[in-house]
Amino acid sequence: MGSRHHARERALQILFQYDIHGRPGLWLDRFWTDNEATDEVKAFAERLVAGVLDKKKELDDLIGKYATNWKVSRMPIVDRNILRAGVYELLWMDDVPAKVTVNEAIELAKSFGDDEASKFVNGILDQVLTKEPRLEAKRAEAGAVKREA
Repeated sequence: MGSRHHARERALQILFQYDIHGRPGLWLDRFWTDNEATDEVKAFAERLVAGVLDKKKELDDLIGKYATNWKVSRMPIVDRNILRAGVYELLWMDDVPAKVTVNEAIELAKSFGDDEASKFVNGILDQVLTKEPRLEAKRAEAGAVKREA
C-alpha cells in the first residue's frame, strides 16, 4: 500500500476519534505515539484532518444534499468520516485526481465499514462528483481518463 493510502487510514482513525471526543486532547498525542508513521504519511494525514475539520459544516451540508434519505448525523461514524475526507479531497485537494479519491474512499469503506459501506460511499461520492458545480474540472479530468482507457 502506498503512503497516501496509509495516511488516509490514519486520517480516518483520527477523524473517528474527533467524532467521539469532539476535540483534540491527550488522545491525539498518544495516537501518533501508538501509530508510527513516516513524516510523509503524518503530513498528508494531518493536512486531510485539518481540512475536514475546517470545512466540516460545509462538507456535512454537501454530503446531506446528495445523500437522499440520510441525515449525516445518523450515518455510521466510519462512513460519514470517509465521505467527509473524500469530499474534502475532491473539492480542495487539486493534486489528487477524482478517480484516486473515489477508489481510496471505497477501499477504506471495505476495510473499516460494514458490508454495505463501500456501495454507500461510492454512491454518494459519485453523486457529488457528477452533480457538484465546483467539480467541473475534476469531472472533465475523470472523463479524459475514461476516454483514454
